[in-house]
Amino acid sequence: MVTFILYALILGGFVISFLVEVLNLNSIQTSIPKEFVGIYDEEKYKKSQEYLKANTKFGLIQEGFLTTLLILFIFFHGFAKWDNFLQLKFSSPIIRGLIYIGGLSLLNYFAHLPFSLYETFKIEEKFGFNKTDLKTFIIDQIKSLFLGFILGGFLLGVILWFFQKFNNAWFIAFLFVVGFQIFMMFIAPITIMPFFNKFTPLEDGDLKNDIQNFTTAQSFKLSGIFKMDGSKRSTKANAYFTGFGRFRRIVLFDTLITKHSREELVAVLAHEIGHYKMNHIFRQLGVSILETALTFYIFSLFINNHYIFDAFSMEYFSVYASLVFFGIFFSPISSILSLYSLYLSRKYEFEADHYAALTYKKPEALSLALKKLSADSLSNLTPHPLKVFLEYTHPPVLKRIERLKN
Repeated sequence: MVTFILYALILGGFVISFLVEVLNLNSIQTSIPKEFVGIYDEEKYKKSQEYLKANTKFGLIQEGFLTTLLILFIFFHGFAKWDNFLQLKFSSPIIRGLIYIGGLSLLNYFAHLPFSLYETFKIEEKFGFNKTDLKTFIIDQIKSLFLGFILGGFLLGVILWFFQKFNNAWFIAFLFVVGFQIFMMFIAPITIMPFFNKFTPLEDGDLKNDIQNFTTAQSFKLSGIFKMDGSKRSTKANAYFTGFGRFRRIVLFDTLITKHSREELVAVLAHEIGHYKMNHIFRQLGVSILETALTFYIFSLFINNHYIFDAFSMEYFSVYASLVFFGIFFSPISSILSLYSLYLSRKYEFEADHYAALTYKKPEALSLALKKLSADSLSNLTPHPLKVFLEYTHPPVLKRIERLKN
């Protein structure tokens, strides 16, 4: 029975994803929305639709392949055979767990790698976004693997040790993971992000003055304003804040600076400041902590469950295998839990837009920036409501523009 539920969850997830994507494609509006007349021409708007179709087709092929691979791996007892091999080689459950999950992670990485290559050098290249060369791509992959194994291995090792030493380990592990995540939020901008991109202080000039004038007027302290070499990898533009308190810093992609006016840039940053001023960051962090606590509690009910281990043909019980199997079974539950976070995120985007419009007093500048960002990234302007409900962290751009006009 559990084996049937396992396969039903895996296949059901793919079927739902397939149906949502079909609905999303069918919601394409062939004529340019009136708000984007003058931003899109007919050729570019058609290109955005082709980009959506290419990404959707590619995503479904990728998901279908990976779903099939997972089912075959379970059917041919891959999880059990890998564990049986390690049981003969290592006596320490922590070492065995690190190698077990590390090996599965590596297998998952190589299963995804061809798709990453195709997406970067075929799809993104075809639609004019990719600026990454093969050397940069390979270096990025090596860095990501290195950081993943160092940080992920440390986190996993500590969690396994907790479950080996304590009876109520789920709660102790939860506290440790939350503390680790908050710690990384402080140090990542300084230690990890520069590992991939170059950050330079924004040069003196009108843009820097405008930003500083606005942040001063809003009593918003910063540790600095930085420009990031986003053009090294893509033509797509972005801006974001990192850090907390006096460690807060603004990061602007160089591509964003070249494509937008000063007023548009300050309006975008006013939106981001709105998230801080309205306590969205801490509220979302609170929701995330509650979700993490619930996740660890449910995991504690999964540990060494013989029905689940039988479904994967396992001979030995272990916490590390329980983690892997929990991840597979928990995936649909996680999707349901995330719906509230997604709803909050979309709600907070509207509120941050409102804050920017009231404080910077140039809603048309933010509206124009949103239009240009959408056009430059060939975004889907008319996503299906179900797609938005299940996946979108931001409201559709047309709804944001409509709110700004009002």
